[in-house]
Amino acid sequence: MSEINDLKIFCKSLADESGEIIRRYFRTNISIENKPDESPVTIADKSAEEKMREIIMKEFPAHGIIGEEFGNHNEGAEYQWVLDPIDGTKSFICGTVTFGTLIALTKNGQPILGVINQPVLKEFLIGDNSIAELNGKKVNVRACSKISDAILLSTDHLNIEQYQNINAFEKLMRKVKYYRMWGDCYGYYLVATGYADIMVDPIMNAWDLMALVPVIRGAGGTITDYNGNDPVKGNSIIATSGVIHNEVVNILNKKESDDR
Repeated sequence: MSEINDLKIFCKSLADESGEIIRRYFRTNISIENKPDESPVTIADKSAEEKMREIIMKEFPAHGIIGEEFGNHNEGAEYQWVLDPIDGTKSFICGTVTFGTLIALTKNGQPILGVINQPVLKEFLIGDNSIAELNGKKVNVRACSKISDAILLSTDHLNIEQYQNINAFEKLMRKVKYYRMWGDCYGYYLVATGYADIMVDPIMNAWDLMALVPVIRGAGGTITDYNGNDPVKGNSIIATSGVIHNEVVNILNKKESDDR
């Protein structure tokens, strides 16, 4: 068995262990804390990340870890695990299933494996930049050659207004077939599995985005930052089914003065 397959099996064990913890707290009466940036965090977030860190440090003591809840470990390591135990904590708190666990493995700063795990639905989506599989079955983005046929997703309309050009986004919104806020990592899951065509996030951290890159690429899609550049070096994401990507980037970055 190749090293990459061994690592995929290890990713599944991380998803299983963290998922068991998250399911235990889902739709229960748990306390909610606010972090310094006012984003919420729960015992489920913290316990799931603690468990994954424990497993990684035992199995791969030379590897580094970048985690949303507990910071960095062994920062100079060639291999880094990037963890977001619950991407979409607000959705988790509200009892919806549009959240998930993000797990990425990077080598020299480049993501080589990415996981989107929905622990309640037990949907394990993993990509390695060449292939993406959902519960062991290969998945692909769907063919969408026209913006007018596309399904557009985002996490929070207000975030776009705060961090990007909201007028340009609303122009895109009016051009597509449907627009829904089925966001957080589940939006990228829907693009990778062929149920949506565009997912947009105007602001991202490393733990939000690293896992998405091998998944979207593995499913045959295209992923960049908001300006169409390398997503790994950016702090925002546009993911699409591919053919329409450049047009989407152009629409989102078009200023009103460009129409005059």
